[in-house]
Amino acid sequence: MNVLTANEWDNSLSQYPDAHLMQTSQWGDFKSYFGWEVLRITTSEIPGTYLGVQMLLKKLPLGYRIAYIPKGPPVKQDENINISAWDPLWRSIDKICNQKKVIFLKVEPDLLEKSSAVGRDEPVTQPITKFLSGNPENNENRHVTIGKSIPVGFVEGDHNIQPRRTILVSLNGDEERILSRMKQKTRYNIRLALKKGVVVKKLTDLNLFYNLAEVTSTRDAFPIHSKAYYQKAYEIFHPRGMCEMFLADYEGEPLAALVVFAKGKRAWYFYGASSNVHRERMPTYLLQWEAMRWAKSIGCTEYDLWGVPDEDEKYLEKNFTSRTDDLWGVYRFKRGFGGKVYRAIPSWDRIYKPFLYNIYKFVYSRRKTG
Repeated sequence: MNVLTANEWDNSLSQYPDAHLMQTSQWGDFKSYFGWEVLRITTSEIPGTYLGVQMLLKKLPLGYRIAYIPKGPPVKQDENINISAWDPLWRSIDKICNQKKVIFLKVEPDLLEKSSAVGRDEPVTQPITKFLSGNPENNENRHVTIGKSIPVGFVEGDHNIQPRRTILVSLNGDEERILSRMKQKTRYNIRLALKKGVVVKKLTDLNLFYNLAEVTSTRDAFPIHSKAYYQKAYEIFHPRGMCEMFLADYEGEPLAALVVFAKGKRAWYFYGASSNVHRERMPTYLLQWEAMRWAKSIGCTEYDLWGVPDEDEKYLEKNFTSRTDDLWGVYRFKRGFGGKVYRAIPSWDRIYKPFLYNIYKFVYSRRKTG
């Protein structure tokens, strides 16, 4: 077992160009500023293999911890790894978790439910099922058939940390081709914003972004992070070309802003905000379009709109005009950009202290319903 430094992890991760942003050393460094301990664990005990994972740990009272592997571990497409090669890595993870009094480890693989992935354009593949289940029949791209993929030693988690359902927009083809896949009304709103004098430019002022975020939070009862959270994300990712912040304004008045991240072929829209004025000028539509154009310009072929209501697409389409609660307004906006709805597989929990795990689940369920 090896516990790597951030630089060493970067060197190993270079083998996996399509690894998720949340498995990068930058993401680990970012989370370390907000109460998470970061461990980057690898093993090379079997000749010809070099497997690893970035794991986050959060300290709880009495020295206990919970552990979390977000969107990992990273592997290459069609990587031919013998199932037994993962065993030393799991032994290392278990050893660390026991030493650190971890109650349970939550794993959210970078995998999509197979039923939600039919017809996907040039999918980014992360075939990591072998890591968890040792079932080569499930190793089809990053899509897994639920019911065959819960690995021995895990239980299906009752909640995911990251949103399970999202909309993925293909950036393949030229700009006219991307626009042609959008809903007619969305294309109209993008062009209307241009006609109405909305201008989109890169932003560096986090104070301005946060002021808009506070307006959004008040208007839509939407939770936001602290200003320091957004500031640190920008400071870590932007100098490396992995993040950009955009502002839409009208005659110098800020109307909307967003933060977009990118790694390899994928881009992610994580954070957005808008004001209460000039909304009729449709600034958020042009803002997303410019973020997509930026992502495409740096080589991305997929734009992840990150989070819509966790409902079947038929139900979403039937009800989006009448529902206004939770993320329904978000879905109404995002659906127009020509993407497809996908759903991540459930999280998997590896339990080390069953009694405390059940207490955690009870407390979590009370917070969720309260």
